[in-house]
Amino acid sequence: QVQLVESGGGSVQAGGSLRLSCAASGYTISSNCMGWFRQAPGKERERVAVIYTDDGSTYYADSVKGRFTISQDNAKNTVYLQMSSLKPEDTAMYYCAADSRYGRLYGSSWCWTGAMYRYGSWGQGTQVTVSS
Repeated sequence: QVQLVESGGGSVQAGGSLRLSCAASGYTISSNCMGWFRQAPGKERERVAVIYTDDGSTYYADSVKGRFTISQDNAKNTVYLQMSSLKPEDTAMYYCAADSRYGRLYGSSWCWTGAMYRYGSWGQGTQVTVSS
């Protein structure tokens, strides 16, 4: 059974930094799509950053480009999201998700363009709150 556990969220002031971690068990992160998504109150869930762990290809939402970095550690079976220059609008619940099927079929671009619901495994989320 796949389990994803996020950690690292918290409350910071604008301009601060946080690093989120997503530890996977029952699942090998290599050669798959893994992503970070977020959902703010009253808003739809959005894709923030994804990584195709086979070759390290990454994709980012325009709103976080240059500020967030997604990375992987295959030895720890963990994906990270380093967030810098945080803004109040980054406040949201952040979720880690993993795909074990479609990325292998369609390649790295699917990690960004594929329907979110096709990410078969999701964590419980970690809250990030940025105050001005």
